[in-house]
Amino acid sequence: MNTRAIRLDAEGLLHMIRENSDMMADLESVSLLSLPQACIAAGYLRNYVWDILHGYELRTPYNDVDVLYYDPSCLEEEVEKEYEAKLRELNPTHNWSVKNQARMHMKSGESPHCSVEDAMLRWPETATAVGVRLNRNGEVELIAPHGLDDLFSLRVRQSPYCRDNELFMRRIAQKEWLRIWPQLLVVEDVI
Repeated sequence: MNTRAIRLDAEGLLHMIRENSDMMADLESVSLLSLPQACIAAGYLRNYVWDILHGYELRTPYNDVDVLYYDPSCLEEEVEKEYEAKLRELNPTHNWSVKNQARMHMKSGESPHCSVEDAMLRWPETATAVGVRLNRNGEVELIAPHGLDDLFSLRVRQSPYCRDNELFMRRIAQKEWLRIWPQLLVVEDVI
């Protein structure tokens, strides 16, 4: 494990993503679906940044590739499964997980979300609420409704929109983040 200090900012991350052929292929696969507000988010990008900041040469394996989109005109879960199947055809090495954020309030009992970013605001940790996509011009864009400071500073902080502290702490323990990325700092104050 290489624990040398690495400094990263948004432009540096965008450059690293553009230079990563696997990530670009994943982004291009998602863009082929033409889903509204589509992005790859959560652990896919968060873990990538934490790996970089820990100096890891290989990516930490991830369980799935979370693809988010927002389409209030079609709330059928079966449609999400169809998109997952299309992505598996394009890249069968990933476990694709496609979720329409216009539908997620039905699972959580919250009020409906008005966008992908609005849904991400309510995720348990600020550092997880990050995504990446190709815009209409094919340029790489970051989505980070809580900003990128916690992600780049290796801080695991509970989102102010998620008041379930037990869920927040359980996720940290179950996912073994402190073992995998020992430089992480769990911040108990909610911003």
